[in-house]
Amino acid sequence: MGVFPGRCRAWGRHPEGPDDDGGAGPCPMALALRCLSRRLRLRLPLPARRRCGGGPAQLPPGGYGAWQERAARDPAAFWAEAARGWLRWDSPFHTACEAGSDGAGARWFLGGRLNVSVNCLDQHVEKSPDRVALIWERDEPGTAVHVTYRELLELTCRLANTLKKYGIQKGDKVAIYMSVSPMSVAAMLACARIGAVHTVVFAGFSAESLAGRIMDSGCKAVITYNQGVRGGRIIELKTTVDEAVKNCPSVKHVFVAQRTDNKVQMGDRDVPLEEEIAKAASECTPESMDSEDMLFMLYTSGSTGKPKGIVHTQAGYLLYSALTHKYVFDYQEGDVFGCVADIGWITGHSYVVYGPLCNGGTTVLFESTPVYPDPGRYWEVVQRLKINQFYGAPTAIRLLLNYGDKWVKKYDRSSLKTLGSVGEPINNEAWQWFYHVVGEGRCTLVDTWWQTETGGICIAPRPSEEKAEIVPAMAMRPFFGIFPVLMDEKGKVVKGNDVSGALCIAQPWPGMARTIYGDHQRFVDTYFKAYPGYYFTGDGAYRTKEGYYQITGRMDDVINISGHRLGTAEIEDAMADHPEVPETAVIGYPHEIKGEGAFAFIVLRDQAADTDHVKEELKTIVATKIAKYAVPDHILVVKRLPKTRSGKIMRRLLRKVVNEESSNMGDTTTLDDPSVVTEILDAYQKYKKEKSSS
Repeated sequence: MGVFPGRCRAWGRHPEGPDDDGGAGPCPMALALRCLSRRLRLRLPLPARRRCGGGPAQLPPGGYGAWQERAARDPAAFWAEAARGWLRWDSPFHTACEAGSDGAGARWFLGGRLNVSVNCLDQHVEKSPDRVALIWERDEPGTAVHVTYRELLELTCRLANTLKKYGIQKGDKVAIYMSVSPMSVAAMLACARIGAVHTVVFAGFSAESLAGRIMDSGCKAVITYNQGVRGGRIIELKTTVDEAVKNCPSVKHVFVAQRTDNKVQMGDRDVPLEEEIAKAASECTPESMDSEDMLFMLYTSGSTGKPKGIVHTQAGYLLYSALTHKYVFDYQEGDVFGCVADIGWITGHSYVVYGPLCNGGTTVLFESTPVYPDPGRYWEVVQRLKINQFYGAPTAIRLLLNYGDKWVKKYDRSSLKTLGSVGEPINNEAWQWFYHVVGEGRCTLVDTWWQTETGGICIAPRPSEEKAEIVPAMAMRPFFGIFPVLMDEKGKVVKGNDVSGALCIAQPWPGMARTIYGDHQRFVDTYFKAYPGYYFTGDGAYRTKEGYYQITGRMDDVINISGHRLGTAEIEDAMADHPEVPETAVIGYPHEIKGEGAFAFIVLRDQAADTDHVKEELKTIVATKIAKYAVPDHILVVKRLPKTRSGKIMRRLLRKVVNEESSNMGDTTTLDDPSVVTEILDAYQKYKKEKSSS
C-alpha cells in the first residue's frame, strides 16, 4: 500500500415521472424507472427493509482511550488504516497525509483514486440490492416513500447520464436548489459519479442569494423543482431560479423536476428532468477521482458580508462523515437513522446523505416542519418509521417544549436508542426535556459540536469508554484524531482544566475543508492566521475540571439563528441598500426559541422619516437579499452609533445594552464621544417600554 509517514504534524504542535416515459421503448429498466417515478409522485411504499450481512470493516479493538492514544501517537497510520478498511478504492494511496505548504491544513490519501457514489451505492447494491436506502417523509403527513439501494443507484445513473448528455463534465459546477427528496439526493450523487462539483443551496434562500452563489462558483447548470412543499405551503422554486439565473451567464441549462402537478413556465435553457431521465441509460460508468479532487462546495456565512464557498474533497470527507456517523450515534446494521436537517446545510450533507449511505444505512429525508400538521409530527414519524437515531436542532426542541409533553407521549418512541442535537449549543432546559420526555431517560443524548468547515462531528459525548458519563448540555469529548486546545489572548496555549479560551484544533484530520473557493488567502486568514499552527474555530470554549469541553459561543461577528450561521455583516450589507439608512450595526442576542436572534441598530438620514415604514422596508430587503430567517427581530433607531476615533463601531457596547449589562460597560475611553452610550441606553429603554406596553 506504499509508505506512510510516521506522523502528520501539519501544524507542528501537539497539545496534551411523469407517468409517461418520454418516448422510451418498453425496456425493463425504463419500466422500472416509471415504477420508481410513480412511487416518488404517488406515495406508494416499496418492499419492507431487510437486514443484510456485511457492514464496514472495523478498526482495531480497544476502548475510546486506546483509539485516541493511537491517533495521537501516529495519526497518519491511524487514518490510513481506517481509509483502507472503510472505503472502496480504485487505486490505493501511497501517502496518508502531507502537510500543506502554507500551514493551512493538509492533503490526505495522496495517489488514491475512488468514486464517492460507488462507495455510497454500488458496493451495497452488490451485497444487498433491496435494502432500503432512503425513506422520504414527504410534507404530506403519512406519505413516506421507501427507495432501495438498487433503485437509488438506477436513478443516480440515469440522472448522471442526463447531465453528461447536456455537456456537464468532470470538474464542472452544478447548483442544486431543491427541497430534500430522493431526487435531490440522486442529484448530489450523480454529480459525484461523473466528477462534477455540486453546490447545494438551501431552498429558502432568495434569488439574489442563489445568484451570488452561482456566480461565485461559476455553475454551468442548476437542478431544481417546479415547486417545493413545506408545512403545507407551496414554495416557488423555479420562479426563484428564473430570477436568479437572469444574471448568471455561466448557466447553460436548468433541469426542472416535478414535485407538484402545477405547471411552471419553461424557457429555452430549461430541461424537463423526469422526461430526460426516462430516456437515459440505467448504467453510468463512475469517474475515478483523485482523493483530493473537489467533491462539493457549500456556502457559509463569515464575519464579512460575502458568503464563502467551503471546499470539501473526496476521500477524506467521505471517510470522516462515515466514521462519525457510525461511532457518535452507535449506528448498527438495520437501524433507521433520522436526521431531520435539510440537505442545504452541512448536516444534511454529512448525516442525511454521505455518512449514512457510505455505511449502507437507511436514512430518513424529512421534508416537512416539526409543527405540521401539529407539534406531534416528529414523534408520529418516529413511531411510524421506527426511527432508532433522531438528530435535530435545539431550536426545534425548544419550540416543541413549549407545546408540552402531551404531543410527545401520544406516540410510541420505544424504537429510539440515540438522540442528538446539532447546529448550536443546547441549553440545559431543552436538554433535560429532550432526554427525559422524548427519550424517556433511557436514550443516549449526544450534544454535537462541529462546523461546515470541519466536515463532520468533532466533539460529542460519544464515542467514549463504555457507560461513561454524559454531562447535560455539553459536547464533552473529542472524536478520534481531534485534539482541541484553548488559546489565551496572547496566542498561548491554556493548559490544565477549569479554564476557558479560544477553541482551536492542533492537528489536521481528513474531513476538514481544504480551501475557500477562489480565495485561498481568505481561508488562511480566517482559520489559521489568528493562531499560527492551529485551526481557529471562531468559538470559545470552557474545559471543565474533568477535562470535558463546553462550547461557550462565537467569538467573532457571527450569530447562530435556529442553527443557521449568519454573519452580521451580511445583514448590515443588505440593510445598507435602503436610501434612508446610512448606518447600521447588527448584533446577536439570546432568543428563547431560536437560540440567537438579530438585533439591528440603525441611523436614519432624516430623523423625521416614517420610522415604522422604514423598518418594514428593511425587513423586506433582508428577506429578499438573504432569507426570511435573517430578518432582525428588533430594529432600534438611534441618533448615532458608538464609534472609536478611527471610526470602528464598538458592537461590544451594543451587546451590553441589549443584554442589560450597562453597569459593566468596560473601557469606553477609545470612543470618539462616550456620551453616545447614554443616548443609546435611553433609546433602548424607551423602545423596551413601548414593546411591553403594546
